[in-house]
Amino acid sequence: MTDLKLKPGSVFGGMLLIAGSCIGAGMLGLPVLLGLTGFFPSLILLFVSWIFMTYTGLLLIEVNGWFYERVNIISMAEKAFGSIGRLISWTLYLFLFYSLLVAYIAGSGKLFSSFLPFAISQNISGIIFVIFFGILVYFGTKVVDFSNRLLMAGLVLTYLIMIFLGISKINPSLFLHVDMKYFLLPLAVLITSFGFHNMIPSVTAYMKGDLKRTKIAILGGSFTALVIYLFWIVLIVGIVPVGGKFGLLQAYNLGAEATISLRNILQSKAVVTFAAWFSFFAIVTSFLAQSLGLMHFIADGLKVKPNYKNNWWLALLAIVPPLIFALSYPNIFFKALGFAGAYCAVIIFCIFPALMVWIGRYINKETSSYHVKGGKISLILVILFSIVIIVNQLFTSFSK
Repeated sequence: MTDLKLKPGSVFGGMLLIAGSCIGAGMLGLPVLLGLTGFFPSLILLFVSWIFMTYTGLLLIEVNGWFYERVNIISMAEKAFGSIGRLISWTLYLFLFYSLLVAYIAGSGKLFSSFLPFAISQNISGIIFVIFFGILVYFGTKVVDFSNRLLMAGLVLTYLIMIFLGISKINPSLFLHVDMKYFLLPLAVLITSFGFHNMIPSVTAYMKGDLKRTKIAILGGSFTALVIYLFWIVLIVGIVPVGGKFGLLQAYNLGAEATISLRNILQSKAVVTFAAWFSFFAIVTSFLAQSLGLMHFIADGLKVKPNYKNNWWLALLAIVPPLIFALSYPNIFFKALGFAGAYCAVIIFCIFPALMVWIGRYINKETSSYHVKGGKISLILVILFSIVIIVNQLFTSFSK
């Protein structure tokens, strides 16, 4: 890859790309799921998930090193598994995007209907959300990129303000709650929340093929996301009790995200305001990024150009199916995130990288300038842990 090693991008910039792709609407659900099992068990889950997803990300760097040009995960799967790998990856990517959009639209309906000064149904709120921000998606990458920068600035600012406002309201006794019955419940959403893997080809290209710098960017970016999640979980779990009215268990049963519980528990005007805006920024940034990505994905699959002539129907194909599903099942926020994480993300971001590296290293004898440590044992452990996540999600889905 020597032809690419010219003026690589900044490692800090790459870290921000990785962290930004992790942080989004998924963090609105994390404290609810983690809080049910308790703070200290949650720390174990959080760190294990971070290590697991970071390791599988490093596996994809190694696979990326097989190529001399910019590629995506679908191309990597095709090289390792043939046309069947491309078909499976294409299908799973489509389901992943759709599942995430279902979660974001369902979450937006609850959010906007809860803090508007006038009465409005959750479904109408979700439709208004989709129409307004769907128009931005229609105008394409430049408009979405500009809007997303402003929204990300708002997300960071409101996050910091909420930490500042809420830190004094923390009740340390709430950290003592432990209920191992819910221990594995958050796994799938944690996988989604650390799902930066689709950005690896872009970051590798940004680094001009320098895989060592890409590795540093991934380690730094995923660690940044870990720290942000940690402070956020401390805040919510330390303020919102598990049981009772507006508690975490009620939020889980209603499919409501964490800031709604926080606002109802504290009854502070400032917290209510910033919690609403934080939720807004988290959901909108995720919705815009995933909608645009899905629109381009569909365009690539159908071999058409995403321009103003085609964007209107591409945007409809990207947004209308998840809108219909979210309106039909308004409490599906956690289930949609769980489906995306346990089935789609685990297979293409965890199982596939381990299998691709196995085939590349030990069968096809591929060469890459970066090799992940661990050997066959680590690859087997990745696959086994992935199976645990899938089986756990199946059990969770059929037990409710």
